[in-house]
Amino acid sequence: MPNEYSIYAEPSSDVADLLQRSAAMEQDVALSAQRELAKALELPLRQGIMAGNITEGIFQPMKLAPGAAPEFPLDILTPGTEKEYVAYTIPYHGRIPEKAIEGDYIMVPTYEVGSSIDWPLKLARDSRWDIVGRAMEIFEATFVKKLNNDAWHTLLAAGADRNIVVYDTNAAAGRFTLRLISIMQQAMRRHAGGNTTSRLRGKLTDLYMSIEALEDMRNWTLAEVDEVTRREIFTAQDGLISRIYSVNLHELYEFGVNQEYQNYFLNDLGASLAPSDQELVVGLDLSRNDSFIMPIRAELAVFEDMMMHRQRRAGVYGWAEHGFAVLDNRRIILGSM
Repeated sequence: MPNEYSIYAEPSSDVADLLQRSAAMEQDVALSAQRELAKALELPLRQGIMAGNITEGIFQPMKLAPGAAPEFPLDILTPGTEKEYVAYTIPYHGRIPEKAIEGDYIMVPTYEVGSSIDWPLKLARDSRWDIVGRAMEIFEATFVKKLNNDAWHTLLAAGADRNIVVYDTNAAAGRFTLRLISIMQQAMRRHAGGNTTSRLRGKLTDLYMSIEALEDMRNWTLAEVDEVTRREIFTAQDGLISRIYSVNLHELYEFGVNQEYQNYFLNDLGASLAPSDQELVVGLDLSRNDSFIMPIRAELAVFEDMMMHRQRRAGVYGWAEHGFAVLDNRRIILGSM
C-alpha cells in the first residue's frame, strides 16, 4: 500500500477527515464517508495484492472481456505426437500423403474470492488510523494469502502429476548442492521434448527452495566452489547468491521440512520425495509465457459495508474472480534433497 495509507505514517488530512466523517452521527454523512473511504482504499489494495504475492513473474495475468469464455487454444502439435509428423519420400505413382490436423482448447474455470473486515466507529471518530490502517493491512493479507496458496497448489499439483523427481545421489539428505542444479537443468532439457536446436526447447530458468537450502551455500567448501565464489557468497546481499549457472534462485518460507507447501505436496497430493531426502525443490521454465496463466474475470473491488452502522461499526468488503492453470507441465521439474 502507498505510504499515505500505511499504518507507519500519518494519513493525509483528506484521509483523516474522511475517517472521522465515517463515524458521524448523521447516517447519510457516515455512509457517504465510508463509501468514499472504501473507494480511496480500492486502488492501493489492488496494487498491494499484485506486488506482494510470491507468484509474481510466474503466472501471466490475462484480463477477460465481459462475457468472454475462459478458453485457451492448445497447439496443434500435441506433446508426445511429435514423431508422427514426418516427411515422406514422394512415390513415382500416387500422391503425397495427407496429414489432417485440428487444434483443441481447454476451459480454465474462474472462481470468486471474497473477504471483509470491520472496526468500531469510535476508532474512526478518534481518528485512530493506526488501528484502522492495521485492519486494512489484514484485509489485504487475506487476498494475498489466498492468491499465493491457489497459485502454488496449482504448480505443485502439475509437478506431482508429471511424476519426475530428480536428486543428487552423492549429497547428504537435506543439503543443497551445485550438482543438484546441474541435474535439474539436464532433466528439464531431457524431458521437455524436441532436440538440441528446437526453437521451443525447455530450459531451467528459476529454482524455488527453502531458506535453509539457500543457507547451505554458506557452507560450501573449496571442494565444491573456488575461493572467488566463496567470497562472492560472503559479500553478496543477505549473504546469498541469487543466480547460479544462469538459474535464478528464490527462497520461499513455505518450503522446507514440515512447512506449508511441502506438507501440501506430501500429504494432500500424496506425492513423495526421493528416498531419504528431506526437502522439495521446484524448478520452472519461465523463458516463455506459454504455460502458467491466470485468467481474471474481475479484479478486486472494495465496497463499504452499510449494514454495520446499526452495530456502531464500520467496515469494508470486497471480492475478485480469477483462476489458475498450467497448460504444459513440461515447464516444471521437481527435485529433492
